[in-house]
Amino acid sequence: MNMNTLNSKNINILDLPDEILLIIFHKLHMIEMFYSLVNVNQRFDRLVLDPFCIHHLDLTIEPFLNDNSPANNAIFNRIRREILPRINHKVNKLTIESLSMACILDTIDFTALTSLRLDNFQSEILLQHLTGDTILFRLLTNQITQIQVNTVDNIREISDGNELNILSLILSIGKYLTDVTFTHWWHNQGITFSFFNLTSTTCVSSSLTKLIILVQTFDDCLYLLDGRLKYLSILIISIIKINDSSSNIDNTKKLPKLKYFSLSSSCYTYCYNNRIVPLLRRMSNIEELTLFLSILRNESTYIVGTQLYNDFLVYMPRLNKFTFSIHTQINNNDIDIDLPSANDILNSFTKIGYRQVDLYADDKLTNSTGYCHVYSLPYHFDNFMFMTNRFPGGIFNTVRLLVMLDVHPFENDLFKIISQNFPLLQRLSIDNREPQKTKQHSSTIITFPHLYKLDVRKAHIDYAVEFLFDKNISLPRLTYLFIGYDTLATITEGFTNDAARRTCAQIKTLLITEPIVRPENFLSYFSSL
Repeated sequence: MNMNTLNSKNINILDLPDEILLIIFHKLHMIEMFYSLVNVNQRFDRLVLDPFCIHHLDLTIEPFLNDNSPANNAIFNRIRREILPRINHKVNKLTIESLSMACILDTIDFTALTSLRLDNFQSEILLQHLTGDTILFRLLTNQITQIQVNTVDNIREISDGNELNILSLILSIGKYLTDVTFTHWWHNQGITFSFFNLTSTTCVSSSLTKLIILVQTFDDCLYLLDGRLKYLSILIISIIKINDSSSNIDNTKKLPKLKYFSLSSSCYTYCYNNRIVPLLRRMSNIEELTLFLSILRNESTYIVGTQLYNDFLVYMPRLNKFTFSIHTQINNNDIDIDLPSANDILNSFTKIGYRQVDLYADDKLTNSTGYCHVYSLPYHFDNFMFMTNRFPGGIFNTVRLLVMLDVHPFENDLFKIISQNFPLLQRLSIDNREPQKTKQHSSTIITFPHLYKLDVRKAHIDYAVEFLFDKNISLPRLTYLFIGYDTLATITEGFTNDAARRTCAQIKTLLITEPIVRPENFLSYFSSL
């Protein structure tokens, strides 16, 4: 087909205004756009290579060049030889992957580059680029002010502390660094590291003002705030586990330079009073605070607004924005405590000046356990943790991961609400051992259009039936399934019935809790494995 025509009526594509052409071009990946459109004509060159379009050069190669075939090599060689030398002086931000590192940073000098994103690097390979006389080393030494690093190792054991060396090297080399984001992953899970037993010169910077990082323990957070990062004003930190420690790190010294602090941890912690509260009281000049916490309390009651105020908000006179999602699980085995009502909890936040708040809470204990989840509106977080069947509904466009946990059953009507209230939900985990009470389902099929990962390992068999039988729920993009083998064999009648066959045929990754010898019909039932 002639490239200058749009359809059989021979309408010339060049008759379209620049604004429409740019909309069309931006639907393409940057590599695809460069290879297909540059050198076609002068107008295409002007639009594609405009400084506004290429100031952020995204040369991540997936899914176009995910192997070393001659065709793929030819595409990238042309971009490197014919296009990058024409625009290298216009690029302010560069995003690359490990496979394109040598082709780009070892051959092209980006004189205007100040921001760099490194995606999907194995830690050992990245370490090689950070040592010796490399272009990456020179860029960090002379001009980079912002860097985002995402390292990925296939086998956890090969990491061997490399991620710490990488972070330390970046901070020591990057004389002009003001903004660093650092994460490390293995097998699609976060791998975190501890700063303990390191020398006092590790992870030191005299220029860094913003740090986004994932760490293992609360002590790692305290370590970063002990004075090594002298000008740090923004810290966004995710902690896998907030627990007690025998370390003697000071958690009392004021942090006057800190203006923005975000603390996230999805795991439950008992350490709200003795670890989190003392840290927050140190932030006397904080202007914005974000908390995403799940808290366990024994023989106590829910955390409400007035308690937050008395615990730390009163110590923050400059605070002008407080964003939060706080989930409390209480376990009162030996004492009887009157639980606050939902109105009481809302009023406790109104009293301290926060009106854009919603919540759901148990008004009585079941098996000595109660749950309360209170959050600021609009909801800003990617995750929604430990939803119970008291969920009141709302709009949660940011949420990609939902974890459901309750000692009361989840019914079909709740899943219908979730499908509407979480329109971009991608991952769902259900922890509920109670059978559903209402087995009659509505005539309308519930659809989760973006859900690709489902975990029902800790769920009653009713929930596997609910989600895998296509007469109940439609999961057009489901590719990851985590489930118990006995549950799976039972609902599929030994991998013979058709009720779950269509859904199971989509599964590309199946995690089963028990080791099994696959029966004869297994592979035909899971035909995409």
